Amino acid sequence: MTARALLRMGDPRLRVPAEPVTEAMRTSGALAELVDDMVDTLDAAGGIGLAAPQIGVSLRVAIIRLQGGPSRYGELPVIPLTVYLNPEIEILDATLQGFWEGCLSVPGLRGFVERPRKARVRWSELDGSMRQCELEGFVATVFQHEFDHLDGRLYVDRMRDLRQLVFEDQLDGWLAAQQAQES
Repeated sequence: MTARALLRMGDPRLRVPAEPVTEAMRTSGALAELVDDMVDTLDAAGGIGLAAPQIGVSLRVAIIRLQGGPSRYGELPVIPLTVYLNPEIEILDATLQGFWEGCLSVPGLRGFVERPRKARVRWSELDGSMRQCELEGFVATVFQHEFDHLDGRLYVDRMRDLRQLVFEDQLDGWLAAQQAQES
C-alpha cells in the first residue's frame, strides 16, 4: 500500500469525468489495491474524503471518513471509512446552504460554496451490494464535494463570488473582518 501523489488544481486530469467501475473491475485485485492506496493517501494528507481522480485514476471511486464530534459546522456524526463505487446523488431539498470548503487538490485555500442542503446517495460497495443513505447539512456538502470530483469539478467551480476564496491561514481574520463590517 502506498500514499500516492495528489493532483492539484490546474492538472487537466481533474477536469475529466471518471469512468464507471465495471463488475470485472470490482472483483479484481487492482480495485482493492487502488482503495488501499486511496486510504493511505487520505491518511497521509489528513483529509476527510478522496476521489480516485485526485490521484490520477479516472474511476468513479470515492472514500469518506468523518471522525465525528464538534466542528466549526456543528456536531458531526461519525462516518466510518466507507468506499463508494459509482455513487449517485439525488437532491431531496434544493434549499442552499453555505460552508467554507477546502480540498486536497486545492491546497492552502478555502472557498465559500452553497450547495443543496439534503440529498440521498446510492452506491455500490466493494462486495457488490447496493446501499443508500440520506444526508443533510455539512455532511451532505461533504458528499457532494467528493462526488463532484467524479464529474471533473472542483469546489471553486461552484463558488458564486471568488472574493470568498481565501488562504486557510487568513480565513479566521477574513471572517472577523466580515462580521465587523456587518455590525
